[in-house]
Amino acid sequence: MTFKQTKLVLGIATLAMGAALVSPQAMAHKSSKKHHHASQPSYSKVDLLESQVRAMQDEIASLRTQQASAAPVVAVDTAKVEELDQWMASVKAAPVIEKTKDNMMFFRGGYGHSNATRGGTLDPTTIPGVGSSINGLGNGRMADKDAWYAGAGFDFSLNNNLFGLMDNTEVLAELMFDYKQYAQGSNNGISGGVAGAANVGVRGLAPLTVNNQAATVSQFTLAASPKIKFMKGSAFRPWLIPVGLEVNVISPPSNAITVLNPGMQFGLGADYKIWKDLYVGADARYHQSMGSTDGVRINGVTAGGYLGIGF
Repeated sequence: MTFKQTKLVLGIATLAMGAALVSPQAMAHKSSKKHHHASQPSYSKVDLLESQVRAMQDEIASLRTQQASAAPVVAVDTAKVEELDQWMASVKAAPVIEKTKDNMMFFRGGYGHSNATRGGTLDPTTIPGVGSSINGLGNGRMADKDAWYAGAGFDFSLNNNLFGLMDNTEVLAELMFDYKQYAQGSNNGISGGVAGAANVGVRGLAPLTVNNQAATVSQFTLAASPKIKFMKGSAFRPWLIPVGLEVNVISPPSNAITVLNPGMQFGLGADYKIWKDLYVGADARYHQSMGSTDGVRINGVTAGGYLGIGF
């Protein structure tokens, strides 16, 4: 109870006691007419008390009206406080996801294997009308199919939920290049057998000489691929490449001096966050050419590891 309300109650009690004291005088005045001139002051006191009671009643009604008008404000404030408490509780209950840098630069290397052997440039790997190189005619194919490779690339984050289809599944665009070296091949030019056969009976022309320079069988690959990476927010994250486009530069060129060979790649792998934005990973990829480039096919696999840096 407020101070003002306490004061009002005390006033009402005082008026009630005054009214009780005045009432006998009023009754005595009604019973005796000869004392009429002496009871006139009592009527004044009764009227005064009545007016004071009415004033107090009006003040009580005013207080009640003020309290009724203030009640909705209190209710609104209470609703806001409850809403804020609910929001704080939901924030505290939500799992804590460590923010990471979604893009990555990586350096990779490992083992490669070609499904087919490769040939030289000037000296054909097959002799027209004869077939395969025999009796020293033609250099023949470079038989080594195994290779090592080294390269680098970038992952650029595009979406965090597979375009709304799967939570915590990131879509990235990978741009990658690598260099493969298969073998130190055989002579890349005119073989001794072909030169000897061509020089028989030739007069007035410089004789053909044998090219003893060996060719290094190598390949440069530039690829762009979509990459789907799972378990966003986790230290261990597997990924796959459904299909990507690649352009290969072959060396030595084909017998028709063609160096470019387009193809596709498919891959899968995983990486692990070892410290801050530093990652290690492993991957395997299969490379499929669109077709034979003047007799040269580049189909094969690569498998190895990589070191990634988030940015």
